[in-house]
Amino acid sequence: MKTSNRLYIDVHVLQTVPPSCINRDDTGSPKTAVYGGATRSRVSSQSWKKAMRDMFRDIFPEEELGLRTKRIVGMVADEIKGLEFAGNPEDTAQKILTTAGLKIKSTEKGTDALFFMSTAQARALAKLAYEDPETIKEKPSKNAKESAQHALKQSPAIDVALFGRMVADDPALNTDACAQVAHSISTHKVSNEYDYFTAVDDLSPEDNAGAGHIGTVEFNSSTLYRYATVAVHELHKQLEGDPSEAVCGFVRAFLCSMPTGKQNTFANRTLPDAVLVTLRTDQPINLVGAFERPVRAGKNSDEGYLSASAKAFVEHTKKVYKNWLGEPEFSLVTGELLSELGEVQPLQKLLDTLSGELRNRLKNGGEER
Repeated sequence: MKTSNRLYIDVHVLQTVPPSCINRDDTGSPKTAVYGGATRSRVSSQSWKKAMRDMFRDIFPEEELGLRTKRIVGMVADEIKGLEFAGNPEDTAQKILTTAGLKIKSTEKGTDALFFMSTAQARALAKLAYEDPETIKEKPSKNAKESAQHALKQSPAIDVALFGRMVADDPALNTDACAQVAHSISTHKVSNEYDYFTAVDDLSPEDNAGAGHIGTVEFNSSTLYRYATVAVHELHKQLEGDPSEAVCGFVRAFLCSMPTGKQNTFANRTLPDAVLVTLRTDQPINLVGAFERPVRAGKNSDEGYLSASAKAFVEHTKKVYKNWLGEPEFSLVTGELLSELGEVQPLQKLLDTLSGELRNRLKNGGEER
């Protein structure tokens, strides 16, 4: 595939969420943001990406995913143990990770910051330590360091390639993210509410009519606009193979996951009401501008924010296409609310169609190389 060929998958979602507190700030309140001069409900990108990574465990084989942990010495040591290595596995693991440029506090504590690493990378480091004694010397050569860093960068896990890796100890170990996830915000104004609750002590004396516990939980409800994009051409390079399965897994997880904050309290796990997936070859486009002016509920008493949000989104999207960059090369929709913007398909068919489209484009791009 030509490096000049660009493929961006944009995913736009409208999703109603009932009373909930799925993403809290440091005071325990639901996160909010001011947009268009109005307070909106907000779910941070970090929160939703964590929910997506959790769902990845049900979508991708475990060996294709990474672990974000400080305890990377143990990961590498476990791989060394299977190589009939004569030395101490933990000490050897610590030495080769240090050679790669990472600062290891101790075998037990590992790194100062969380490190994102795939099982394949841990295995590559173990193999290198076994085959090249230079990489575990107290003062390794420049070539040994380059070899160790190469092992830590090759065979990235799908989630490492998608979400990236930042390494303060040595920027050479950084991995650029191929995906971006926006903070989700409500399409309308919100006001947080409080649930006052009491709990009864089941073993309290009969003459004690008071509550065993009293408290409050802050919450809100909203119709959210959610957006994510994947640079398929970059993912293709990092994974060194067909990225269509990874892209479709990302889209499925983005649509079907839900952060778990206060989920036992509110049982708020919903699915999207409307989805638009587009493919562009110029640049990704976040269409949140549709809601810079807060949406108002429908005029009739039985209309909420969803239909008004969908109408505003369709109108804004058409204007963006007309006035700026033109229509995408490929558009698919799940849910009837956005039927004016693409072919309506059930989610599984949408993913199958998307996978086939990506494979065809990447195959054709490869023939031009």
